[in-house]
Amino acid sequence: MRNLTQDNITQAVIARFADTPDPRLKEIVTSLVQHLHAFARDVKLTEAEWFQGIEFLTRVGHITDDKRQEFILLSDTLGLSMLTVAMNQEKPQGCTEATVFGPFFVENAPSFDLGDDVSNGAPGIPCLVRGAIRGINGEPVPGAEIQVWQADAQGKYDMQYESHEHKARGVLHADGKGHYHFRSILAEAYPIPDDGPVGDMLRATKRHPWRPAHLHFMITAPGYERLITHVFRNGDSYLDSDAVFGVRQSLIADWVQQPDGNYLVEYDFVLNPERA
Repeated sequence: MRNLTQDNITQAVIARFADTPDPRLKEIVTSLVQHLHAFARDVKLTEAEWFQGIEFLTRVGHITDDKRQEFILLSDTLGLSMLTVAMNQEKPQGCTEATVFGPFFVENAPSFDLGDDVSNGAPGIPCLVRGAIRGINGEPVPGAEIQVWQADAQGKYDMQYESHEHKARGVLHADGKGHYHFRSILAEAYPIPDDGPVGDMLRATKRHPWRPAHLHFMITAPGYERLITHVFRNGDSYLDSDAVFGVRQSLIADWVQQPDGNYLVEYDFVLNPERA
């Protein structure tokens, strides 16, 4: 098609995707083109502004590596990650709610026995974590795999240190009655990495980079949907302004200080049966 104008270019671009063999891909790219073009028209995007956007995304790509995922941070801070989770993780009343995965999960975390200290020397006040894993009808989920990870008292995950030694993360399995317990460190609020383009975006828009204190959990068991979630520390000052929009009221728990100065947090997880 020749003589393209701002009035007909959108349909011309969509027409180029008409022969896309995968119907779902065709649906996605068609909608993407429509919304991108509508966005540009809505804000009357200038060429200089668009080149600024390209430069921003280029920087996001350059800073991303196997230890840092700036694209996930960008998605998280725009609320897109949590929107996707909310749309795809609707569960029956009573099931534990899902929340964002975050950029700090790693494969092949060390395995621990119940009762072990997964902090592995990470700085922080000792904390005991315990609870149970059940199904929606109250049945125990024996042997459920529990992957847990968290930031240390300095607000950093192990992978943010040069040594990359696994600390404050691990893999455990619930016992025969679905119970679990392990030792770790007190969850503290921390800022997401803000020394890159996402941090520049937050500062330009007068937003803070802080996440409320939490533990990450990923729980899997045969016959149940995988659960990716957090448990947040009650009383944290950032619960209502989480930089990545991940807080849910049902995921907030009390960290109770014990007579010895250490802490205890108890939380029960309820899994949703796997869908046919």
